[in-house]
Amino acid sequence: MLLTPREQEKLLISVAAEVARRRKAKGLKLNYPEAMAIIVDFILESAREGKPISQIVKEAQELLTESDVMDMVPEMLDTVQVEATFPDGTKLVTVRNPIKTSEKQQHVIPVEGEIKIDKEEIEFEVTNTGDRPIQVGSHYHFFEVNKALKFDREKAFGMRLAIPSGTAIRFEPGQTRTVKLTKIGGGRRVEGLNGLTEGSLDRNKDEALKRAKEKGFT
Repeated sequence: MLLTPREQEKLLISVAAEVARRRKAKGLKLNYPEAMAIIVDFILESAREGKPISQIVKEAQELLTESDVMDMVPEMLDTVQVEATFPDGTKLVTVRNPIKTSEKQQHVIPVEGEIKIDKEEIEFEVTNTGDRPIQVGSHYHFFEVNKALKFDREKAFGMRLAIPSGTAIRFEPGQTRTVKLTKIGGGRRVEGLNGLTEGSLDRNKDEALKRAKEKGFT
């Protein structure tokens, strides 16, 4: 059986979710990966069934309670975002606070880090040459978006949409629109998606461009 990296990732999530559900049935408290697997698997399957996003979000928030998971897991899982495949295309599903907590169990966790502002933005003209809508989420590596979107793909390597986290932009069939992209921050690693980068954005560009050409992402 030949599977793409994205299909392999979905299969791994499905297996992890099944293991997590068995442990939950035994009364074991779930850790972070187990809770995440259950929620993500539910979102992917619900999208495959064609459920509305609003229904998926509501039901995903009812899957687990704080009594189902280990301490601090609800705080760690403050937001879950999944690029899910619906019958009419790929859409970003965002579930905030999927595990509800009582006021007395909420915590504030200070962490070290830097907030970067005024990041450089570049405008791109993007055309949807396909016959169905395409939705792209805020933190999706734009270089790897649906091949039906035509733009300067090489120039977009290592970049994402310059829009608020958790939002998305929808490209209707035949539509051309101008969007702004900004550099992906953090660890700057991309795995999965359409299998073009598979590693560091700072070292894998040439190999990613080669894969893109071979797979028709031009």
